[in-house]
Amino acid sequence: MSHGAEHLSGEGRRLLNRRGFLSQSGTALGSIALADLLAGDGLLGASGKGPIRPVIDPSNPYAPRRPHYPAKAKNVLVIFCAGAVSQLETWDYKPELIKQDGKPLKGGPAVTFQGPAGNLARPQYAFQQRGQTGKWVSDMIPHLAELTDDLAFVHSLTSETNTHGPAENFLSTGFVQDGFPSMGAWLSYALGSENSDLPAFVSILDPRGVPQASVNNWGPGFLPAEFQGTTFSASQPIRHLKRPDAISGPQDRAARSFLQRMNARHLERNPADGKLAARIASYELAARMQLSVPEIGDLSSEPEHIVKMYGADDTKNQIKADYAKNCILARRLIEKGVRFVQLFNGAYASGGKLNWDGHQKLKEQYDVHAEILDQSTAALIRDLKQRGMLEDTLVVFCTEFGRMPMFQKGAQGRDHNPDGFTCWLTGAGVKPGVSHGVTDELGRKAVQDIHPLYDFNATILHLLGLDHERLSYFHNGLERRLTNVEGHVIRELLV
Repeated sequence: MSHGAEHLSGEGRRLLNRRGFLSQSGTALGSIALADLLAGDGLLGASGKGPIRPVIDPSNPYAPRRPHYPAKAKNVLVIFCAGAVSQLETWDYKPELIKQDGKPLKGGPAVTFQGPAGNLARPQYAFQQRGQTGKWVSDMIPHLAELTDDLAFVHSLTSETNTHGPAENFLSTGFVQDGFPSMGAWLSYALGSENSDLPAFVSILDPRGVPQASVNNWGPGFLPAEFQGTTFSASQPIRHLKRPDAISGPQDRAARSFLQRMNARHLERNPADGKLAARIASYELAARMQLSVPEIGDLSSEPEHIVKMYGADDTKNQIKADYAKNCILARRLIEKGVRFVQLFNGAYASGGKLNWDGHQKLKEQYDVHAEILDQSTAALIRDLKQRGMLEDTLVVFCTEFGRMPMFQKGAQGRDHNPDGFTCWLTGAGVKPGVSHGVTDELGRKAVQDIHPLYDFNATILHLLGLDHERLSYFHNGLERRLTNVEGHVIRELLV
């Protein structure tokens, strides 16, 4: 024992003993190794409130991973109505607005987003009470209205912006600015996929085009690129995936087998190159998708009654038929275990011609858009329910903001309104027949149980077994989250 050891504690003197030191060092190293193995398998109990980062194998980045706690939902289907569908023409019944039709809004703004404000305007469709709950829902969407008892509405959502592109960003990524990961990317990063032959995250684009914020809605932001969504639809296959006709199936399989052996050999020589492993995994997934995607996109195997139920056989309205086929494709993807499916209804800003942005002739334009949306979307939810898939699938119906209770001056449409609008949930873990939150008597502002979109996204993550405060990624010196530093789970919507 060294000089001065008598001043050390008993534990300190024991550490100076060679045998004791080696024994305790071995135990400590074993404990570190055990903790790492338990963490890798998601079996290590979390302490405190720090971030929980998934352990990702670069050679298999889409492998299924455990959530933070037992999840109600395994998959998510997001039905995204681009262009800001009016809550006043759909779900948020305001009899006072009917009474004050044509009157100026006392104390209201003289100018809104796109110009001078006009007078108050009654809902452009009649409302009726529906189902056992007796909830008032618009005649604009008669098929969806029949599902009211299965839905959980949030009538008091707010956004941080009244501009379409940034508002789509805020809904999809939690930030108004570009460059942040979409919700689907966060979920792919956190949970991986149950299907090794298909992407973990698919965005199905509307037949009319891409949404205003385009790739931001399905991009990975600063997350690894492999967690970006894959875009395709029933009528638009994945680009650059088709095998050249000149190459036969056996030739293609032989070439892929040879390439796999070469990649494996190269990876053995460079085991620490995570980017190389991720690139190999990406190309191998693409190769498997050459077989799986055409099969899942071939809707000819669907029974005639299913095609008819969705409206995919509509010969008079091709856009409706194409959207209906997208709805069938969404169900087939969920059925195959794709983690996150984003289904768009509506495209980019176009004066309301291609989406729900009803500034000038709202009633005339909504007649067109509602016919495309209603039957097919309702059929999708019914189909999921009859197959028992809603037991572990969460369905989200959302839009980027709402509309004003007054018409714009000189027009027959409503301006943008981020201060109070409606979205809903149904499926796994969701309490059916709930209407939560209230806007004022004219439907302009949320006044009770006000929920910024952070809360809505936190609730979605919660149903998937993820703590929104602990799912993070360290970027540019900050722990980044889908919900930024905000968000509370809306418990009133949960079973």
